[in-house]
Amino acid sequence: MVRTAHLLTGDRHQAEDLARTTLARVRARWRRIPRNDVDFYVRRSLVRTHLGRTRRRRAARLLTPLLPERARRALPDPAGAVGRRDALGRALAALPARRRAVVVLRHWEGLGEAEIAQLLGCSAGTVRAHARRGLAALRAHPSLGPVVTPSVAPSPARRHPVSGARS
Repeated sequence: MVRTAHLLTGDRHQAEDLARTTLARVRARWRRIPRNDVDFYVRRSLVRTHLGRTRRRRAARLLTPLLPERARRALPDPAGAVGRRDALGRALAALPARRRAVVVLRHWEGLGEAEIAQLLGCSAGTVRAHARRGLAALRAHPSLGPVVTPSVAPSPARRHPVSGARS
């Protein structure tokens, strides 16, 4: 749960706070939660708490001046895995909150479109659109580097079976 919260928030301390707040809210309603839906309810509460915080903080973030680039940039790390994880975290942080939630729930939690749609209270088409746009933004993010795609060799010219013309 804390790992999912970390992917949603991008900060370890905020993730721990989000998990704590979510568990406190779930504990307050524990008797009303159906026992077969506990995982779904906790996950939905986590995502909704995060989205609510994001909406409330949006105004404050717009009013504060932006930090200089060197204050936001992390020191380079020699370990490749840690560097990739950091780059992915920066790329996820650049996504809007709802799109980030869809990408995290789809690819980290392994939920299907219908489950995410039910969790977020939207349609499956909206989930697909958020996932598609989120992945496109991650692929295009400069900190993740270029994505190497295999080149497709052109097929040799074929002749029409009847006329013999090249196609």
